[in-house]
Amino acid sequence: MKIIIAPAKKMVIDQDSFPIRSMPDFLDKTQILWDFLKSRDYAQLKDIWRANDKIVKENQLRLQNEDLKKQLTPAIFAYSGLQYQYIGAGVLEQEGLDYLQENLRVVSGLYGLLRPFDGIIPYRLEMQNKLVGFRDYSLYHFWNDRLYQAIYQEDEVVINLASKEYSRLFTPYIKENQQFITIEFLEEKHGKWRQSATHAKMARGAMVRFMAQNQVTNIHELQAFNDFGYHFDEESSTSNKYVFKKEVEVN
Repeated sequence: MKIIIAPAKKMVIDQDSFPIRSMPDFLDKTQILWDFLKSRDYAQLKDIWRANDKIVKENQLRLQNEDLKKQLTPAIFAYSGLQYQYIGAGVLEQEGLDYLQENLRVVSGLYGLLRPFDGIIPYRLEMQNKLVGFRDYSLYHFWNDRLYQAIYQEDEVVINLASKEYSRLFTPYIKENQQFITIEFLEEKHGKWRQSATHAKMARGAMVRFMAQNQVTNIHELQAFNDFGYHFDEESSTSNKYVFKKEVEVN
């Protein structure tokens, strides 16, 4: 079983807490993207990243000064968004960390697929960024089916906790004999079931933590997850979609 999650925009450097265990598998492809970004001037980078001046300047400096093979942080600690806070890798037992290294994969526009303890540096590149002037018209075209092929070479069951932006790297290629189970977290508000982006990120992180702590190896074990008031809803779920629902009190 493999679990995929999206990266986070916010990143930190932490070379002290845990050592890296491995290097990213697609580092040669990452270097191509890095070199392209490095060749862009300020205005071109601003157009690619669609970010404010502070973020563009900060990340342009990274492009000029940092090396993809030096001063690395394990991926699971490099990302610091809500989802990663609720995974809480820093306080997991060793068997939980080993479980993550074996089963969890971060889908990245720059790095492709990352194991939790692959060494990376802070960067800015999202799947929907348009790389004007690059050899490929989009990152989806650049990565093509490489990430799909890589993950299904290891396993026939993938738990999808990534956003649509990142799961799109897999969904066009799934074959009938392969399981790609998307997890949805829904809340009832004013009689309608909807996803809260913030709460979904928290729940995704908590589910990864639940799987690591309980050493989950069977998809049916996921149905026991009940953090933040979410409960598995069998009626709304299918063989390729697990739906977790909770009722929200509205004043």
